Amino acid sequence: MASTPLGDDNYPDPLVSSPQGGGSVWRVVLLGLFLIGLSVAFSLYSDRIPPDATIAFVGVLAVVGVFCLFGLAAGLFRFAGRDERRTVPQAVADSLPFGAVVSDRDGKISYVNAQYGSFTGAMNNGVPVGVPRLFAGQSDASEAIYRLSRAAKDGRGAIEDIRIMGGLGGSQTESQRAFWYRVAVRPLPETDDARKPLVIWSVEDITRDKENNESAFRDLQRAIDYLDHSPAGFFSADAHGHIQYLNSTLSDWLGYDLAEFNAGQLRLSDLVRGDGATLLMRGRGDGEIRTEIIDIDLVRRNGTSLPVRMLHRAARLADGELGETRTLVLDMSSAPDTEEELRAAEVRFSRFFNDTPFAIATLDGEGRIIRTNAPFGRIFRWVDEEKSLELQPLSDLIGEGSRERFGRAIADALANRSEVEPVDALLSGEGDHAVRLYVSASEPGAGSPERVNVYALDMTDQRKLEAQFAQSQKMQAVGQLAGGVAHDFNNLLTAIIGFSDLLLLKHKPGDPSFSELMQIKQNANRAAGLTRQLLAFSRRQTLRPQVLELPLIVDDLTVLLKRMIGEKNTLTVEHGRNIWPVRADVVQLEQVIINLVVNARDAMPEGGSITIRTSNIAQGEAERLSYEGMIAADFVLIEVQDTGTGMSPDVLQKIFEPFFTTKELGKGTGLGLSTVYGIVKQTEGYIYPESMLGVGTTFKIYLPRHVPAANEIAAKTLAAAPVRDLTGHERILLVEDEESVRAFSARALRATGYEVFEADGGDEALEVLEDIEFKIDLMISDVVMPEMDGPTLLKHVRKTMPDLKVIFVSGYAEESVRRDIEDDQSVEFLPKPYSLDQINSKVKEVLQKLEKRGN
Repeated sequence: MASTPLGDDNYPDPLVSSPQGGGSVWRVVLLGLFLIGLSVAFSLYSDRIPPDATIAFVGVLAVVGVFCLFGLAAGLFRFAGRDERRTVPQAVADSLPFGAVVSDRDGKISYVNAQYGSFTGAMNNGVPVGVPRLFAGQSDASEAIYRLSRAAKDGRGAIEDIRIMGGLGGSQTESQRAFWYRVAVRPLPETDDARKPLVIWSVEDITRDKENNESAFRDLQRAIDYLDHSPAGFFSADAHGHIQYLNSTLSDWLGYDLAEFNAGQLRLSDLVRGDGATLLMRGRGDGEIRTEIIDIDLVRRNGTSLPVRMLHRAARLADGELGETRTLVLDMSSAPDTEEELRAAEVRFSRFFNDTPFAIATLDGEGRIIRTNAPFGRIFRWVDEEKSLELQPLSDLIGEGSRERFGRAIADALANRSEVEPVDALLSGEGDHAVRLYVSASEPGAGSPERVNVYALDMTDQRKLEAQFAQSQKMQAVGQLAGGVAHDFNNLLTAIIGFSDLLLLKHKPGDPSFSELMQIKQNANRAAGLTRQLLAFSRRQTLRPQVLELPLIVDDLTVLLKRMIGEKNTLTVEHGRNIWPVRADVVQLEQVIINLVVNARDAMPEGGSITIRTSNIAQGEAERLSYEGMIAADFVLIEVQDTGTGMSPDVLQKIFEPFFTTKELGKGTGLGLSTVYGIVKQTEGYIYPESMLGVGTTFKIYLPRHVPAANEIAAKTLAAAPVRDLTGHERILLVEDEESVRAFSARALRATGYEVFEADGGDEALEVLEDIEFKIDLMISDVVMPEMDGPTLLKHVRKTMPDLKVIFVSGYAEESVRRDIEDDQSVEFLPKPYSLDQINSKVKEVLQKLEKRGN
């Protein structure tokens, strides 16, 4: 999206300053006027001026003229227009990593940059909305936005961090994730050409920074906890011998209360007897930094001695001076004195070494394996029983793409570098098994070849989750695009279907134009079916769920399905006993079954058999299933099985992606299974494919069992009662930004006797209500409109008319619309596209409910 300047030419762009070329032009004009004046003077007094002066003046004029011509050719004088002046500042604004909005203090927008337009809800039919409206409806943001709005009106700077569950737009897939936005407002310097003081808003998504900070804080807390409760003591002292850190283990050994400890409170001389403090403060004469082993006694708080072994290292600063020390303390008072105790300690270490959940290996200087723990073979999938891992180059076990980076990590470890970057690698065997390798130097021992330690974490599951997350983001993006296209298309179809109905009222079946009008309406209804497919793919279609008996639905489709699969294929239907009811949209469910059967037919070019099964899956049986993401509950299972060519694992992972197809060009759109997936998910079900090359494919659909409520049958019977008399005399306000849809709807309602008032948006609707003194019986409003949408309009109307009946019309699903309405008890819904009969029937139905409630 490009940056969007708003307003007329008389309202200067606050992000653009006047170019310097304008001043140069005025200087040229003044110079020209001066020279013209001199020329007039010479002409009036030519008889008094010597000829030589006249020739000199003409020469000066020639030189000035030539200079101006060359200056214009070289671009020294630029007549910059508004579009040229905007180029560089607009590029600067668009390059900002955060959204920026310039407006006056009352919220009138003058300019937005491209980053702001990328936020969900920032643009309403191509028109940017202000920052307060962008966060409207977000309860978590209301107080912060109020404070920012007050600061903007007062011309003050302010900044707020706002936390929103699911982010702007309320993504269902990430409804449990907290998104953070940093919103700031500050006044801009006043300019001579600005009619009102301006402010600049900034909106920045700081979710990743917050998560990284929280993760780093948790890791730090975990590391501190590990260090505090490690089985060894640890302390650090500065160059002057003041204790800066003391872990919990050492404080317990010495009898100090860690809660009362403050950095610098204790000195080394308080912990070490005699000259021990001087020994710990002394640096090495050769200047090298090494770990020294010091056996010494510490002093407990009660004055008793504690024999310890210290692994002591003193850091050096850049200027060579002694820095802080790092000292590990081992309690030698309980150290094993006998060979049996030493063997027991080795057994304990061996159990710890082999029971860790990650792989550990030690390598020699050439990167060959010296020793491994038990999980190493499992994580690296080493199954060669005849060949040992010992002295095998570890680089042979990882993929070629990571070997160079792993070699550099080994070199860094051998060079005793303190920080070695971890290496992410795939294993060299089959599959996509991934590991993360942490490399560090090993303390050299006498006669031991071990030089490098390698710790390997199995990252396979995490990689899969990351891939699934990326795929879900891609599906969501394409789904939003498809939903937006379908919404706009529904507006066009509403007008086409509606005006067709109006024409059909005038042209009866005997009229020559009747058949053509019917063709227009039928094709418009077919197009409406295509939009339902797009909305199903984006999971935003309007479902009309009802209680269904699956065996009856499948049996009704059998004749149609047999005709579709042809004579060389056979269809078998198998039903379990006492199949539970489900609640779903019958049309969408039929579309799911038809799409799966057609795909099965296409997978059997030489013919084969297709089997449709229905059965009950109790909660206990569902708990034993290993399908990812599926909860344990009662389900009704639909299986569609074929004996076709089957699919490879790679194809199986992509079949629900939009526009992915294995069919020849022109024989498949790639939306069939995507639509199936969307319908099943919106019905709160699950779909899982199972396939094997050369054997066939089975799609398993799990739909939740429906338990009917006590009043469900009565409500269904009441809703089924048809509306006969569609005429009326009530006053109706029709709010619709699409002119063709508004024109059709108004004519349809007036034709049945209603008094209709029209408005093309929320602002105009409020003006109309004031003009007619809020005397209406019903309001019909579109949901998505520029400037003020339907739910926002409803909030304003409720202040004056709390009991007004409202019908919302939209091409999106009713459930998604109602989520944006605070009080939806008195709101009815009419999906687009709708016909003449549908809008009249809905209006009559709502008004009759209002009359019954009044009586």
